[in-house]
Amino acid sequence: MSTDLILHNIGKYINLTAEEKEYFVSLLQEKTLKRKEFLLEDGQICKYSAFTVSGVLRGYTIDDNGFEHVLSFAPEGWWMADMYSLISQKPGTLNIEAIEKTELLLLSKANQEVLFGKVPKFERFFRIITENSLVSYQQRLMDNLSLTAEERYNNFCKRYPTLINTLPKKDIATYIGVTPEFLSRMQSKLLKRR
Repeated sequence: MSTDLILHNIGKYINLTAEEKEYFVSLLQEKTLKRKEFLLEDGQICKYSAFTVSGVLRGYTIDDNGFEHVLSFAPEGWWMADMYSLISQKPGTLNIEAIEKTELLLLSKANQEVLFGKVPKFERFFRIITENSLVSYQQRLMDNLSLTAEERYNNFCKRYPTLINTLPKKDIATYIGVTPEFLSRMQSKLLKRR
């Protein structure tokens, strides 16, 4: 599995020497998930940050009534973890599942700590992506409280442009907080306007 994508992703935020790149790559584990296979299930402790090399992950919870609530997607070039569980090392509530065959590079919590000691600039990298994630979740929460379904759909399209035509409609609908039927009607209406 190529590490070019993950090194490019990191290179947007920090500059690494050839030795630092080699050391970082040595700490990664490769994993391939089949469609509908879980990386993490509700109640498990998150031990890894996952970077998507190819495919798509979805992170979701299931409420007491059995309804799924999709919180995020990780297409190619994105990171995903149950942040609460990863940081606290307590059982989490997030399910992380492959929507299609997905190739991942995993960095364990233990290796991340070792990495911080040996290459301190990685602390900056993970702080930046954690801050970006926090900003994104806060914005999403505010959007869900104040925007119309159409506005939330438009924001989804901007955030995940590569997924609009590849994700199951039910996942998009759940992410923006509508039924699949409502999403289909809304998409038809938007197409007629264009």
